[in-house]
Amino acid sequence: MKFSEFQVGQVLHHPPVVLSEPEMIDFAKKYDPQWFHTDPAASKDGRWGGVIGSGWLTCSLAMRMAVDAVLYDSESFASPGVEKVRWILPTRPGDALRLEMRVDSVRVSSSRSDLGIVRWTWSMFNQRDEQVLELEATSLFDLGSAPQA
Repeated sequence: MKFSEFQVGQVLHHPPVVLSEPEMIDFAKKYDPQWFHTDPAASKDGRWGGVIGSGWLTCSLAMRMAVDAVLYDSESFASPGVEKVRWILPTRPGDALRLEMRVDSVRVSSSRSDLGIVRWTWSMFNQRDEQVLELEATSLFDLGSAPQA
């Protein structure tokens, strides 16, 4: 999707992706090795009654979905960061997670006419339509010599 196609209020979607327990555990062993993410036996007796996915896995999945649905083959080249990352509910093995991305603002930089800026809110939901993740992201787009809208 090209920068010129973004509109304030637009909601973009990625269809559900199902997370398996081995995927969740593998990610956690590499990047977030806490027992409630990595140990099915111990986590059964824990607060969550079983393994839950790392919030960082949920964020990583959201990023992959955003690239697949929107950013691939765009002028996007960087992000100065995300704000207000919230893990609202834990993700569990077998959850089918879908992403909605609401465009909050679109503008060309006032100091650099070759820089497009999109601020958007990403919300991830499970198969019960329960929100599990929300974050606000900013994406930068290299407009180069592209015509300005």
